[in-house]
Amino acid sequence: METKAKKKVVIIGAGPAGITAAAELSKHSDDFDITLLEESQQLGGISRTVRYNGNRMDIGGHRFFSKSEEVMNWWKELMPVQGKNSFDDELLGREKPLEKGGPDPETEDVVMLVRERVSRIYYDRKFFDYPVSLKPDTIKNMGFLTTMKAGLSYLYSCVFKKPETNLENFYINRFGRVLYSMFFEGYTEKLWGRHPREISADWGAQRVKGLSIMAVLKDMFKKLFHIRSGKVETSLIEQFWYPKYGPGQLWELACDKAVQGGAKLCKGYRVKRVLEENKRITAVVCDTPEGERIIEGDIFISSMPVKDLIMSMQGGDMCQKVKKIAYGLPYRDFVTVGLLVDKLKLKNLTAKKTLGNIVPDCWIYVQDKGVKLGRIQIFNNWSPYLVKDPEHTVWIGLEYFCAEGDEFWNMSAEECADFAISELVKMGVIDRGNVLDFHRERVKKAYPAYFDTYKYFDRVVRFLNKFPNLYCVGRNGQHRYNNMDHSMLTGICAARAIAEGSTDKSALWSVNTEKEYHETK
Repeated sequence: METKAKKKVVIIGAGPAGITAAAELSKHSDDFDITLLEESQQLGGISRTVRYNGNRMDIGGHRFFSKSEEVMNWWKELMPVQGKNSFDDELLGREKPLEKGGPDPETEDVVMLVRERVSRIYYDRKFFDYPVSLKPDTIKNMGFLTTMKAGLSYLYSCVFKKPETNLENFYINRFGRVLYSMFFEGYTEKLWGRHPREISADWGAQRVKGLSIMAVLKDMFKKLFHIRSGKVETSLIEQFWYPKYGPGQLWELACDKAVQGGAKLCKGYRVKRVLEENKRITAVVCDTPEGERIIEGDIFISSMPVKDLIMSMQGGDMCQKVKKIAYGLPYRDFVTVGLLVDKLKLKNLTAKKTLGNIVPDCWIYVQDKGVKLGRIQIFNNWSPYLVKDPEHTVWIGLEYFCAEGDEFWNMSAEECADFAISELVKMGVIDRGNVLDFHRERVKKAYPAYFDTYKYFDRVVRFLNKFPNLYCVGRNGQHRYNNMDHSMLTGICAARAIAEGSTDKSALWSVNTEKEYHETK
């Protein structure tokens, strides 16, 4: 009996989308020969975990929560939810929902922890809920006069709606000009390097769907009068899952699963040319540790930046307008400075118990315009197992947004750390003498941006869809600010279409276009 030839599937990028696609396709190993190409030596893309001197850094911070049951089950199948208390919960007497028969984090490593979601805004040396809530503390921190101005500003925005032609108007319509100026304008400009009036409202539609002062009011009254609701906006969700050793642990396990299913993982393979013929992708040319290699395939899944994908195409008749649009697609790059300190000057004035009584936040959004710093991560609160000595040290990540090649990007690790330390001292977060160690990580094209030639991106999508054997997935593969679960869903959709022999890409491009917020149940 003649053996059916396997189709060769080449997957570019071992981030959440690429690894998910590889793991899903490996279930059909009799039909497909899968090759997964990764430019770096690490797995997980921006969802990777960096190890440094016994501590671990989560690049970007990643909550494991999704409104997709398929994604939640995918995670849980890889890493069961804890059945006993984690180290810090046990020590502090904190109660968490435990999975019957689930693993013990103290004795087993492959386990999802249940963590509290605490994110706040740090503005003018005061903490505000994220998103802003209407609590007595908020009014106290803002002051009566500012609170009245914010309320009147919001009421005005309800009556006199602005055309949502840019991100500034999008925010003002939902929060009023005063709150926009306090909590959105400066941070958005830090993140994108552009004023919100220069940015498409699409980004707001992707990131703050359903969130507004009205949503906050509704949530407040539901809690006050104990009204149950079938869905909760993401920023109001109170718990999430988190791998014991960070998101990179899960992606390493997922990649192992794909390899066990027959996929071949190639690290250090940088795709520099994409070869096409007769409107089909035929091969990619890679720089590898062994020199240049040509890898042929029948089907290609790409999570590489759309700009790089199109600029590297050779062999066909490239539409010059599409090429110009792709070349102009903007990105923001990202630097994280990890600081190990013996203590923070920030006081924990909440009722939440923490190791060393540090502030309970996972993320702190820095809205002050006088510093470049965008966010602070406190890794102790994500998982105590990320920190070598969580009882006596605090391991924090300082997140900066920049452009590859600019002054900040080009700083040495020492200069960058010194800059970051100086900003924290200025903000009253630490004293310089508190710093014990540091580590710097840089990430290219971390955030696909929604300005410049992005407004013509639909032409790029139509061009890419003309290649029947090319499936674009993930955040950069679709130039869309996807969360991790959305990137996974694009990988799942691609794998499903390929397994079914379908060349219809509509399901891929429909992920993360719904009008509800990302983490709504």
